Amino acid sequence: MKSYQVVGIGNAIVDVFSTADDTFLDLMGIQKGIMQLVERERGELLYGAMTNRQQAPGGSVANTLAGLGSLGLATAFIGRVHDDALGRFYARSMADEGTEFVNPPVPGGELPTSRSMIFVSPDGERSMNTYLGISSELGPEDVSESVAGSAEILFLEGYLYDKPKGKLAFERAVDLCHKAGGKAGISLSDPFCVDRHRDDFRRLVKSLDYVIGNEHEWCSLYQTDLSAALEQAAADAGLVACTRSGEDVIIVRGDETALAPVRRVVPVDATGAGDLFAAGFLYGYATGQSLATAGRMGCIAATEVITHFGARPETDLKELFRKEGLI
Repeated sequence: MKSYQVVGIGNAIVDVFSTADDTFLDLMGIQKGIMQLVERERGELLYGAMTNRQQAPGGSVANTLAGLGSLGLATAFIGRVHDDALGRFYARSMADEGTEFVNPPVPGGELPTSRSMIFVSPDGERSMNTYLGISSELGPEDVSESVAGSAEILFLEGYLYDKPKGKLAFERAVDLCHKAGGKAGISLSDPFCVDRHRDDFRRLVKSLDYVIGNEHEWCSLYQTDLSAALEQAAADAGLVACTRSGEDVIIVRGDETALAPVRRVVPVDATGAGDLFAAGFLYGYATGQSLATAGRMGCIAATEVITHFGARPETDLKELFRKEGLI
């Protein structure tokens, strides 16, 4: 049986990028700076309105895995794409970037491969309009024991909780991973996602080894201020990481708290900042680094990804860690 250092499970989404100013966003009724789910018709309208389109394999956890793969870890991704041009592009791109895309593209059926129309403003803010397509059909049957059961670390995407089948896929993956002695954790994904599934997430956190979220997600999860939320989170989960806009990252495990400093840079495109924080952090976690070092690795990876277009690293992250004396 092949073993993987990190296995991710999440939405397999092709990111389609275009630049757009605030006037265009207002005209198209796009809410700036957040992720909105759209229906197929709206998705096609927005896709048609995009100029200078660029496409890249995306999806929150998939971006994290691309970062981990580039750092040399053995990674696999459990996701669902249609056997269409975008789906084949996605599966091929993941493999090219060093992550095994374990489920072959699905032939037949109605739903096309998921895509997210991302409009990037001159200030680097991204406004995401995601049509979930076939990826929302991901279910327990897509989670094979040979993959989830051979993961040292399993990483889940909170967005999947929006569908009952996604939830079941999660539960199966966590169960298989834990039975085989692996560690499982989740990214909370976004505050609206937390609002929609608060009770489920609170239960889930108690069964996990680590949880990554930003300050808004943690406050939403426990409906209190940040320090009380993190205290509760640390009691519930083994290890918690909290990112804050432009401020030190807070990492808590039991009675131990560490801070990781953030370097402020003007973003070219903020897409993938949280995903790449997770990549650097999980690399530190997987290789047995201290909490502060794992947090710093996360910050360095996040900084790299916001200095260019797209949600995947373009510079050798290991080299950046070396320069900072972390490895």
